[in-house]
Amino acid sequence: MGAIVASTRDHAVGAMRLLWWRDALDKLDDPELAVPPEPLLTAIAATLRGSGLTGHALAGLEAGWVALLEAETPGPQEIAGHAEERGGPLFALSGALLGAVPPDLGRAGEGWSLADLGHRLSDIDARRFARQEARRRLSGIDVGHWPKPLRPLGLLTVMARVDAALPADRQRQQGAPKRLFRALAYRLIGR
Repeated sequence: MGAIVASTRDHAVGAMRLLWWRDALDKLDDPELAVPPEPLLTAIAATLRGSGLTGHALAGLEAGWVALLEAETPGPQEIAGHAEERGGPLFALSGALLGAVPPDLGRAGEGWSLADLGHRLSDIDARRFARQEARRRLSGIDVGHWPKPLRPLGLLTVMARVDAALPADRQRQQGAPKRLFRALAYRLIGR
């Protein structure tokens, strides 16, 4: 869905593509319907089978992307809506799939989503707001208390803190030594 929003020049076309994904994910819950021959959708259907999660729950993530698509330059309301409709639910669904949903998992997902968005927006004021809001939402979350199966989400949360701390005029460098050392530290000490 993020690739659709990033590559869309015509908002109406982007909205139709997002709608297709939302409908396709929703239809995964109907066992009488065949999964469309789209590799990602086939993989999602296989993961959902027996997991207790629904396609409808995943389809709800589309609302977070639509919030960004509808605005020429996303403002605070669209950015916050994106985090609440994408990041929070995505982490909660992932936690359910991994077998644990601590109370602060949704907030961590919102912060991760904002930090990620803070490196994708072209408007510097929007980037600044997204990173500032990410820092606020990630504050006080102690991933060290999360159960071990949530380590991947914990790492995303830790790296989101690193990304959100950068000034708005700087972009993250995925393979930078500081990022790699922070990831290694998390692996070794779990915080």
